[in-house]
Amino acid sequence: MSDTSPGPGGSVRPLVQPAPPAISAADAARIAADGWGIAGSARALGSHQDRNFLLTRPDGPDLLLKIANPSVTRAETEAQSSAAALIADRCGVRAPRALPLADADADGSTLAVAVHGVTVHARLLDFLPGETLTGHLSIPVVRRMGRLAAQIAGALESLDAPGAERTHQWDLRHAPTALAATLPHVADAGDRRRLADTAAAAWTAVQAVADDLPVQWIHGDLTDDNVVASDPVSRMPDGVIDLGDLNRTWAIGELAITVSSLLHHPGGGLVPAMQAVSAYAAERPITDAEARALWPLVVVRAATLVASAHHVLATDPGNAYAAENLSHEQLIFAHAVSLPLPVATALVQRAARHEAPPAALPAARPLIDIDEMTTVDLSPTSPALDGALDDAFLRGGRWLAASVEDDVFDATTGAVAAARFGEARLTRSQPHQVEEPANVALGVELRLREETGLRAPWAGRIARTPDGLVLHGDDIDLRVDGCVPASEGTVAAGDVLGTATGRVWVQATRPGVEAPPFVPASLADAWRRVVADPGSILPGLAPLPARPDAETLRARRDAALADVQEHYYDDPPVIVRGWREHLIDADGRVYLDTLNNVTSVGHAHPRVVEAASRQWRLLNTNSRFHYPGIVEFAERLAGLLPDPLDTVFLVNSGSEAVDLALRLGQVWSGRTDVLAVREAYHGWTFLTDAVSTSIADNPAALETRPAWVHTVPAPHPQRGAHAADPSAYAREAVAEVERLAAAGTPVGAVVAEAIFGNAGGVFLPDGYLDAVYRAVRAHGGLAIADEVQVGYGRLGEWFWGFQQQGVVPDVVAVAKAMGNGQPLGAVITTREIAARYRDGGYFFSSAGGSPVSCAVGLAVLDVISDEHLDRNAREVGDRLRRRLLDLGSRHPILATVHGAGFYLGPEFVRDRATWEPATAETAAICRRLRDLGVIAQPTGDHQNILKIKPPMCFDDASADALVGALDRVLTEGW
Repeated sequence: MSDTSPGPGGSVRPLVQPAPPAISAADAARIAADGWGIAGSARALGSHQDRNFLLTRPDGPDLLLKIANPSVTRAETEAQSSAAALIADRCGVRAPRALPLADADADGSTLAVAVHGVTVHARLLDFLPGETLTGHLSIPVVRRMGRLAAQIAGALESLDAPGAERTHQWDLRHAPTALAATLPHVADAGDRRRLADTAAAAWTAVQAVADDLPVQWIHGDLTDDNVVASDPVSRMPDGVIDLGDLNRTWAIGELAITVSSLLHHPGGGLVPAMQAVSAYAAERPITDAEARALWPLVVVRAATLVASAHHVLATDPGNAYAAENLSHEQLIFAHAVSLPLPVATALVQRAARHEAPPAALPAARPLIDIDEMTTVDLSPTSPALDGALDDAFLRGGRWLAASVEDDVFDATTGAVAAARFGEARLTRSQPHQVEEPANVALGVELRLREETGLRAPWAGRIARTPDGLVLHGDDIDLRVDGCVPASEGTVAAGDVLGTATGRVWVQATRPGVEAPPFVPASLADAWRRVVADPGSILPGLAPLPARPDAETLRARRDAALADVQEHYYDDPPVIVRGWREHLIDADGRVYLDTLNNVTSVGHAHPRVVEAASRQWRLLNTNSRFHYPGIVEFAERLAGLLPDPLDTVFLVNSGSEAVDLALRLGQVWSGRTDVLAVREAYHGWTFLTDAVSTSIADNPAALETRPAWVHTVPAPHPQRGAHAADPSAYAREAVAEVERLAAAGTPVGAVVAEAIFGNAGGVFLPDGYLDAVYRAVRAHGGLAIADEVQVGYGRLGEWFWGFQQQGVVPDVVAVAKAMGNGQPLGAVITTREIAARYRDGGYFFSSAGGSPVSCAVGLAVLDVISDEHLDRNAREVGDRLRRRLLDLGSRHPILATVHGAGFYLGPEFVRDRATWEPATAETAAICRRLRDLGVIAQPTGDHQNILKIKPPMCFDDASADALVGALDRVLTEGW
């Protein structure tokens, strides 16, 4: 296969194109006027090889004057015009159609122009407004790029462009020649050598399948710079520009070029890029040869990009476009070569639905002669990792101890203990890691308590290493670190390799492969193409349990649970462990939990665990039995409320608590009418759903309220009707109470959150509840405070939300924080109001206030008090709020931060003047935060507020991690 053959009917010219002639903006405007009779002002745009000008007209849309490199022929520019028309017609996207020349007798759309004695070809094209792809690219955008590459390849299959095929430096078939021509301009000898050697190895892999690669016309430069998005929010590419590299070449080259352009973006890399590959394959199947060639072509493309940028800067020193791109291209190259080619190709094959068999050991005898082996579990669900570090919850989990792996091994019995190949070790993960941890073992770790002989599992050649030995076999190399080799040279199966004691690492790889001991979970399956599990030569090692697969588990969930029982994220991680303010998935990745107000004192708090466990061992029964716990817990709860709130009902949830509170209002007043504040959520029972008005939870909430539910506007200080005078909200609500009374339907209760929790921690205007409570009480109604989300010390300065308003309600409903995840809720009211409940019947809750629930509830109160979590909420929460406000001073989308303590609500808007909610942006920000190891979700009717309500043990390090991650998202994009 020749590197320089142009193909049938093609032209041959130097692979490295000359610099285009200098053309002024005035010259460009004259060319447009002379060739197309269109007047306008011209402004130069950047390009590697051509001259591009934006032509602005006083009486029409902008146009693009494209003056091709002198090496480009008229046949080529006409082919580009035909290709643009095909793309626009068949792919459902915008493309730069060429305008006809002013001369009606002229053929085509190309004008030959002499500039400084050089003939160049110019065309006037539709200008496609929109933004090219910069910053972080979301997975939907990455997938769109892959699908677009497939669609364009399909559209251009029928392109007929005689005489336009040619050789040029961006045709991947000729990459070696182009690279050889540009490499001399790379000044650093080490960089030159690395580019050359890496590209040569990749080209060898391409040549192995080159004859089987389909050939057709392709865009040739479908990159992040050559697509545009008209929607700045979704940034979904809907326009394709710059067909200057159109050529007939390998079809898979289109995808290689597209994928390489995605690698330099923040958060980019091989794993995200595979989304483009899978999207391409779903639209246009990838052959086996193409799958094997794709990543080598990406490597070759990356090397050529770097060398070409050095060449352009050497021949055109003022080319700022090329200078800016060089840093991107160096990053593309770094990502392209970050994995061995076989491993990267395995990723491609999986994305293209071409599964390749993993590496496997040959038939072999045991490495060590033993009767039994203890298998050590270091996975995220290992019981050996339960509990606190040195029994101190505030210091961290046992899995965080520096000595944890040694401790777990030391706790085993027997002569040999082993940790398994392929296991994701929680012990290798840390909180606040932005990147996925490298924690999946690519070998087996042994601990030998006495000196043990090692024998060759198969015939081969022994070579000493600094750490032990390598047994080179025909198809597999066995690396044993931590041993003393008996000798060097050839051995037969069963011969002595050496001896070992203490820690030994066993790894089996394909010949010539150097594998790390641990890799991220997302790369583990690909590495198994070249690294084999040595477990079969280690008798007694228990097999690795099947890892919970998120996609399979979700399918089972969808089949078994009701559709409306929602979960966070479209592609949720499988969460298997929690610790303090952290959640851990099945792959051992540690996420910062910023929204779990249910787990108020922290996940897996030892005191809560022990209280529940101890009480389960003693007694758990229904609450009609007589036992100390229910008395102690009720007394403690009542003691937290101001007089005259002294009587407790115990239930199981917030919905039950608010429902019971509403029933108390009904029997007290003898009326069913209730006043509720809009944008609030109170529960899912009949009564609580009736008074829930959040359209985020129920889009038809306001239209489907029963006639006895009366609503008043949400008193939002920035977005509502009375933003200029927030005190007007109270007057409006009082007027509604008086209107209803005058109409003969006075409300029997008002229910409201003291802090607008579901709306994002928004404070009510000063005096709001006092005015509304007074008005409702004046007509015999009750004031109900829904403290389910905001109470229990979360606000820091106030234990209860109503304290911020300076009022005392008649009934308080509380739940969530009470049980740290155990179903537990309560209603606290006065003795007189509670006694009236018998007028409407009796009250009983089988599990409400059960012995276990009371033991847990008491333990939670003890932890809040002893660990000063309400003070922590005030101090850390206040610092966190200030830091978030500082982010808002640098990122206009973050308009304000509602709330206090550990109930904060950063609100995102598109325009601070109109307060237009940034709903789509907030959802994307949450997805990007998850990529960075932070669990966050939107809230509010417009879903444009982050609900920051973490476990109250949230510390300064976690606050810094949250702010740092959010700053990165707002800086890099989402």
